[in-house]
Amino acid sequence: MENLQIAANNVRKHIVRMVHASKSGHPGGSLSATEILTYLYFKEMNVDPQNPKASNRDRFVLSKGHATPVLYGTLAERGFINVDSLSTFRQINSPLQGHPDSKKVSGVDVSTGSLGQGISNAVGLALGAQLDNSDARVYALLGDGEVQEGMVWEAFMAAAHYKLDNLVVFIDNNGLQIDGKNEDVMNIGDLEAKLTAFGFNVHAIDGHSFEAIEASLQNARETKGMPTAIIAKTIKGRGISFMENSVAWHGTAPNAEQLEAAINELSVQEGA
Repeated sequence: MENLQIAANNVRKHIVRMVHASKSGHPGGSLSATEILTYLYFKEMNVDPQNPKASNRDRFVLSKGHATPVLYGTLAERGFINVDSLSTFRQINSPLQGHPDSKKVSGVDVSTGSLGQGISNAVGLALGAQLDNSDARVYALLGDGEVQEGMVWEAFMAAAHYKLDNLVVFIDNNGLQIDGKNEDVMNIGDLEAKLTAFGFNVHAIDGHSFEAIEASLQNARETKGMPTAIIAKTIKGRGISFMENSVAWHGTAPNAEQLEAAINELSVQEGA
């Protein structure tokens, strides 16, 4: 897993540099999901940067569409987009906008932004692959605050009804959203019990453990006749001590001094 950890560390550096350069963006929920995207793109998914539109490719849907820093950072590390282009994040005329655009960014399968809509797209992609007898698998990442949206649960019902065992839903369960703690804004309750009741194969894991991510995804491949939900317990701002578990970093850009401190801290972790 050492190579995955190196890749994740590089993605985290991309995240904070991007958000600093644009003076806007969402670092907290991008840093919390870094291990998930790193594992998916570097080990799990059947994707090819040289042939990003291959019909039999696996699909990824960033349902929490504001977390583009982690998506763009991962796509750059994986070779879908040029690392140098990351400095244009959220700038006018840049393809790398605050929410992903499938028409402009290589490796982006679905344009997302409005919370709740991405998972609905993912269910449609999985159903389409099923109807086409395709081996393609679909992976979606939701925020835990996002599951407060009613249409998320409609999509979950449809996924179970159509027995979409080619669909894996990750929930980035960092406990915080833009207005504060989930439990204070709108308590999402026992997600494991709810998703089980909705007909999902459910795993609750440490979302920063590559071993736990690997084991849950292996089980998802072996599970037939039902979709899988992986509730990934994470830390918002993971990897940068002054950002961790702080709602203030949901949508705040680091200044030059904070960026330097973040990069230095990540560099120390890289050498550990």
